[in-house]
Amino acid sequence: MAQKADQPVSTPTEEPAWKQRAVERSTQAAKRRAEQRVERFLDAAQAIMAEKGTTDFTVQEVVDRSKQSLRSFYQHFDGKHELLLALFEDAMSKSADQLRASAAEQSNPLDRLRVVIQELFDSSRPDPSGRQGPLFSDFALRLLVSHPNEMRVANAPLLALFTELMVELEEAGLLRAGFKARRVAALTMQTVMFNAQSSGQDHPLTAEEIWDFCAKGFTLS
Repeated sequence: MAQKADQPVSTPTEEPAWKQRAVERSTQAAKRRAEQRVERFLDAAQAIMAEKGTTDFTVQEVVDRSKQSLRSFYQHFDGKHELLLALFEDAMSKSADQLRASAAEQSNPLDRLRVVIQELFDSSRPDPSGRQGPLFSDFALRLLVSHPNEMRVANAPLLALFTELMVELEEAGLLRAGFKARRVAALTMQTVMFNAQSSGQDHPLTAEEIWDFCAKGFTLS
């Protein structure tokens, strides 16, 4: 029997455009619903912290406040730690955006850095009555000790801002010779945030004092 000639392998037909559009719309809708569920959990946790003045709450309290299910919670978070981490990362990102906007109002690179340092210092002070007070006074300090890598990730937007501002100083010839912009940025940011949290009640530091201290360390003057 004669052997049949090899037949070319057919290429699979691409899915119709209407099907691609339908799938994309479905995926986008599912993503929006998931984002809304996550926001409701985050808002619930924020409200509970504002009422209690502490991060000492349970997952069930968050679930009850959000009017969602425990199953839904664990579809989005591994547990309470990851929920708090999400809140902290979101807060740090928003803080960096606000500080960047404030810096943009200044024309001088030194003034831009001064505004950022002073505003960060004031916003990092302990404030148990504030909406995010417990997140910074309780959770952030524990995170720094027990999960330093997670703290670095959360601080990345803020560190990026400080680094940009230090690079501007360097380009303007205002940064001390031999200083590396990123290292000075990290040291300055940590100094500001640590002193804001640990400043004593009897003789608290002021934003002007912390700026004066930092500026004398990294500038030529």
